Amino acid sequence: MHVILVAIAGGSASGKSWLAERLRERLGARALRLSLDQFYRDLSHLPPGRRARVNFDHPRAVDWPAFVAALRALRAGRPARAPEYDFATHCRVGPPRRLAPRPCVLVDGLWPWRRPALRPLYALKVFLECPPETQLRRRLRRDVQERGRDPRSVRRQFREHVLPMQERFVTPQRRCADLVLRSPVSRATLAQLEARIREHLFPSKDRRAPAANIV
Repeated sequence: MHVILVAIAGGSASGKSWLAERLRERLGARALRLSLDQFYRDLSHLPPGRRARVNFDHPRAVDWPAFVAALRALRAGRPARAPEYDFATHCRVGPPRRLAPRPCVLVDGLWPWRRPALRPLYALKVFLECPPETQLRRRLRRDVQERGRDPRSVRRQFREHVLPMQERFVTPQRRCADLVLRSPVSRATLAQLEARIREHLFPSKDRRAPAANIV
């Protein structure tokens, strides 16, 4: 199977998951979503108080060998395994999920191509820009409603961890992006991105690839 990897990077709550899901829906059975969030390290060996103090916005919080193994397997057209992660407890739950390869694998996360060795694996690298005030508003809604967090702790984490780590590790990926999109992504931009992905899925010798741009 010919498989292409499409990476979507951006800051926390910038809309990466939303964009990956909308593309997966539009591409149907041809697409599979792989989230870097699934590969956070299991912290079940730590007491709950210690888990909450871990800096989840630093790349070292991720199990990179497991992520890279899954990425390379899917790109080669082989099945892969991805952990099931519970953000409320910061632990993995149950056995890993088996992923069957699809022609297009949509990879979303904070740092999908931060490591230079991973960049050549992607057919297309998309970076999402989002104002910090919008990110904070979205994180408050998500973390309080879905993860049972306290609003004050969410604001403190955003100020002390999210923004500093974003500037240090996330934003530099913009320089290597093929496309830079502004969040929220419009329907027109979503359709254009879908068309761009389909060009990679069904390449034509007579079709010229569009240059990198900002939409």
